[in-house]
Amino acid sequence: MIDKNTVTVEMFYTLTCPNCKILKKMLGEVLPQYGDKFQLKKSLANSPMGMIRTMKLGIHSVPTLLIDNKIAFRSVPKKEELISTLNSFINN
Repeated sequence: MIDKNTVTVEMFYTLTCPNCKILKKMLGEVLPQYGDKFQLKKSLANSPMGMIRTMKLGIHSVPTLLIDNKIAFRSVPKKEELISTLNSFINN
């Protein structure tokens, strides 16, 4: 069960995208420091369900990172930018 205070971080990726691997690794390093404050969801952008969601959300490139269902990054951010953005969601 997801705690109502848990913020969903959703990453849209494809299997052949090198930048997606970089972002996935960065999220793997950064998110554990926040305990259960964030829940990571990975969505394969070129799967049937992923394609429908990317069209609805206006996502045209990967990696794209959504935080709390809003597009936060359309590329690989600097680690500091990612941390700063995540902090803004837990300090509300």
